[in-house]
Amino acid sequence: MSEEESIYNLIPKDAPEKEKTKRHKSKFHRTAIDDYRANRSLNKTLGPAKVETRPPELFLRKHEKEPKLPPVEKFKYEDDGSRKPHVPARDERPLMGLRTNKNYITENALHNIMSAPRNPAHCHVDTRRGDKFVLEPSGLQPQHIHKKDYGVTPAYVAMRKEEMKRNQEEYDAYVAEHFRRGTMKQLSADERNRILSGLKENWEELHRDYLQLSVMIDTVPKINYKEKLEMELKQLEKDIEMMEVHDVIYVAN
Repeated sequence: MSEEESIYNLIPKDAPEKEKTKRHKSKFHRTAIDDYRANRSLNKTLGPAKVETRPPELFLRKHEKEPKLPPVEKFKYEDDGSRKPHVPARDERPLMGLRTNKNYITENALHNIMSAPRNPAHCHVDTRRGDKFVLEPSGLQPQHIHKKDYGVTPAYVAMRKEEMKRNQEEYDAYVAEHFRRGTMKQLSADERNRILSGLKENWEELHRDYLQLSVMIDTVPKINYKEKLEMELKQLEKDIEMMEVHDVIYVAN
């Protein structure tokens, strides 16, 4: 009987333990541990490491941490100083027996004698009942014509006229210089009217093309064509306005 056919081979055997390989250990192992502990020890608590504690006799009392309101003051109105005195009470008695040596009749007479007479206001009556209306604020009595500077040309108007005159002289000198050099010429009335009529005909033709556009403009070529027509119409309108406003037009050669 061979060894392979032995009955003892039927007994299950424990698997042999595998030998574990040696775990890798970094050469910076100790340095990493020191850094971790050094940084961790600073953040162990949410507050400072040392906190001053209260003595036992100063224990926390009720409503101690609630906000304290300012002391209640008596309400006063802003116009307390300018108010009239209160009405006297029923049991208050006025001072009796006070007399003065002032002669009111003589005082009033002297006041009327020494005072200057008051000028009566200019009024007008426009009803049969005698209703009066003051003339000065009504606008019926002229007031501005009595001013010293009435009818005098203001200084800023004269300065403006001088400035416009100086600008016109500079422009005339500029045009005369260009005429002398031969770099500019003035359009005659016939040429101006002919150019103006041509611009209006071009505007009518473009406006006719613009009105003939389709109702639905949903493609890129249609949109571009519409924008082109609008731009040309605006430019023609500016040119026509310029030609109509200015009677004298100079053209540079």
